[in-house]
Amino acid sequence: MVSANREMAVYCFDTLVAHYNSEQAPSPAFDEGEHPLFVTWKKMVNGGEPRLRGCIGTLEARRLINGFRDYALTSALKDRRFPPIQPKELPSLECTVSILTDYEIANNYLDWEIGKHGLIIEFVDPNNNARRSATYLPEVAAHEGWTKLEAIESLMRKAGYGGHITESLLKSIRLTRYQSTIFTMTYGDYVSYVKATRGAAPTITGAKPSNH
Repeated sequence: MVSANREMAVYCFDTLVAHYNSEQAPSPAFDEGEHPLFVTWKKMVNGGEPRLRGCIGTLEARRLINGFRDYALTSALKDRRFPPIQPKELPSLECTVSILTDYEIANNYLDWEIGKHGLIIEFVDPNNNARRSATYLPEVAAHEGWTKLEAIESLMRKAGYGGHITESLLKSIRLTRYQSTIFTMTYGDYVSYVKATRGAAPTITGAKPSNH
């Protein structure tokens, strides 16, 4: 699966490069299938911890080729939390592809393991009876150093709930846990891969060379 996941990350970079060049991306080298999936872009800044630049996906099963093509661009260009990724940022990017598996209904809001499970929570906002939901991928809670309760409370805020978080509200949460296979590729690794398999490095037409 690792080689297939590598090809999925390559395809996400190919899709973004092709977008900047107003071209079609090369055909991907992985088998078609259907899974829920996410694409995450992060950016290296001054050698520090990579910072999130976009993350969007779907909890519904999608055909993988269409799904990665769509979400590579949506997460890079249309994540409302961030400005669109610019061509000049490419050298500092890394791409993580996530395929979601093993969906299970949890017994309660604490019935999951940090670092192993992603979370989908669903609950009714007691202030206006609105149905709210949100998800975190499996790596989020561990990366943030959260306890289970901190992760759930953060996810409730992500879902748009601004009220007081009570024990009874926590107990009302319907929690679905899932696992994922992930693969992360830096732009440098992508360039090396393209050189090795296609004989030349990817280029961005019209992108201005960096002055730094």
